[in-house]
Amino acid sequence: MIEALFSQSNYVAAKRLLDLTATRQAAITSNLANIEMPNYKRLDVPAAFEAQLQQAVAEGDTTQLRSLKPVLAEDTTAIANRSDGNTVDLENEMTRMYQNSLEHTLETQLVTSHLLKMRLAITGRPV
Repeated sequence: MIEALFSQSNYVAAKRLLDLTATRQAAITSNLANIEMPNYKRLDVPAAFEAQLQQAVAEGDTTQLRSLKPVLAEDTTAIANRSDGNTVDLENEMTRMYQNSLEHTLETQLVTSHLLKMRLAITGRPV
């Protein structure tokens, strides 16, 4: 019974989105740490993962959502604007970090809201 509460597609999707933002934050951190490293190639979560995640969310397929795990890969769309071959752009990374932070905050609020609703249903008290 309790497992059914944590198997709802919205809850599982929010958890996967949290995994995505955590993995993306690791990529951004690595990119910023290596901004001066010659020939360093920018890392990110592949766009294909996000497409699979969006499809699974749209279909409400919790089995597919649970099987999806974000991984880091070289960003093949990043172009080296410097002579040393490094593909990291500071302004781009800072923008992505801010956007990722906003997404993480929203997803955290979604999970927290779900858990607070369950607490209210169990205890009859909102907090």
